[in-house]
Formats: sequence, structure tokens, C-alpha cells
Amino acid sequence: MLVVCLIWGVNFSVTKLAIAQIPALPFTAIRFALASVLLWAILRATEGPADLPRAEVRRLAVLGVVGNTIYQIAFVLGLARTSATNSSLILATVPTVVAVVAGVLGLERITARMWWGIGLGTCGVVLVIATSGVEFSSGTIAGDLLTVLAVLCWAGYTVGLRTLPAGFSPLRVTTVTTIAGMPGLLLAGLPGLLRLEWAGIPATAWTALAYATVLSLVVAYLLWNRSVQAVGGTRTAIYMCVTPLVAVGAAWVMLGERAQPLQAMGAVLIVAGVLLTRW
Repeated sequence: MLVVCLIWGVNFSVTKLAIAQIPALPFTAIRFALASVLLWAILRATEGPADLPRAEVRRLAVLGVVGNTIYQIAFVLGLARTSATNSSLILATVPTVVAVVAGVLGLERITARMWWGIGLGTCGVVLVIATSGVEFSSGTIAGDLLTVLAVLCWAGYTVGLRTLPAGFSPLRVTTVTTIAGMPGLLLAGLPGLLRLEWAGIPATAWTALAYATVLSLVVAYLLWNRSVQAVGGTRTAIYMCVTPLVAVGAAWVMLGERAQPLQAMGAVLIVAGVLLTRW
């Protein structure tokens, strides 16, 4: 999961560089189409075809639409209508939402120590992000609400993975859910894809697209799904508190955005929260 945090933290800066050349929805559509083909090829080569029960295929398809199609569209459109700071702060609530949903459904037992860990990690994220300034207003409400929808979708996807029966490999789960989420994203990105000037896209944008596809989607999703199956949604989701910390460091190096002293204090709280939750 620390590898996932590293990949997704750097991905903020990588994606910011890429969407300066490729609009957000076409960019998302391209990376999911490429990831679907890549995952399918890896699955065929390593595990071969398998006859899955129709009911389980439908369940995986629903998870793919919720965790990929709706989540990605809500996140991208929300980010376009609110500040990156607001978006990051709202997304930091994912561990708490996952814990509450998993606890209410009786899928996981959430101990007092885990609640303390989630609380510390969330406070750390607030400190890391708040140094950039948070502003909720009538001008950002649409984007903020879309980002809340993205949080609910990702929490639902994570908890839904926990309900799958034993025997589904992380590779198969990732492949089926990614392919299921791809058509909606292609449809959403189609107008932009038709207007895209492919010849004018620089090599740096293609490199960023490769990173966002191979590492951020294929590798990170595989590790996330495997972690949920191994230790549960709550103990997996708490690591999302580390992602903004990595994002700040990556933005400092790649985009020249300077870190603040309060962010170091936030880093300490994040690390303490993750360690407490995973004790």
C-alpha cells in the first residue's frame, strides 16, 4: 500500500502536466481503454480464461461502473469546478467513510484503536492541505458535491470488494472491473477525443499517459484490490492519508510548489495514524 501511495501521490503532478495537453475526460478515456487491453492480455497469459458465475460477473460489473466510471467522472468534473485543495480535503474522508460503511454492514470490526488512527491520519491530511487554503463557497459547491459523490463511489467500491467470495484473484477482479468501467468513460470522453489534435500531443504528455495507465491504474489497482482482500477495506483505506503527503513532495520537486512547516507536523500525524490503524 505504501507503493500505491507513492504511485498515486506522484500521479497528481503527472496528470496535471498531461491534462495541459490532453483534456481531462479524453485523457481518462484513453488511459482506461489502454489499461483494459493491458490487463486482459496479462490475465489471459497468466491465468487463462475462466467461466465465472453470471451473478458474480454482474456484481463485478456493478463495482466497475461505481468504482471506475462514476468515480472518475465525478472526480474529474468536481476538480474542474472546485479547488484542488477542496478536492483533496474531501477525498481525505475516504478512510472514515469506508470504516463507517464496513462497520454498519458488519463486514469488519472497527476497534477503538483503528478509530483513533483514522482520526489522527485525517487530522494530518487537514494540516497538510490547509496550508494552501480551503475555501467553500457558492462558486465551489457544485464541484464539492461532485467530489463527495466520488468519495461515496470509491468507498462503495472498496467495501464491495470485501463482499466477493473467495477464489477471485486480484488480477481477475481488477481486469473485470476496469473493463466494465471503460465504456462509460469512453462515451464521456468521445466528444473530446474526436476534437483532439493527436499529432500535436508532445512526448511528455504520452509519457505521463503511460505512467497514469500502467502504474496508476494497472499496478496500483492490483495492489489495492489485493490489500482489501488480505486485510480489509478499513486497514487499506487508511493509507490514502499518506497519498496527499507524497503529492505535496512530488509537487515540490516536479512543479516547484514549496512545502510549508505545518505540513511536516501533518506528516507526523499521518504516519502515527497509519501505524495505529495497522497495529
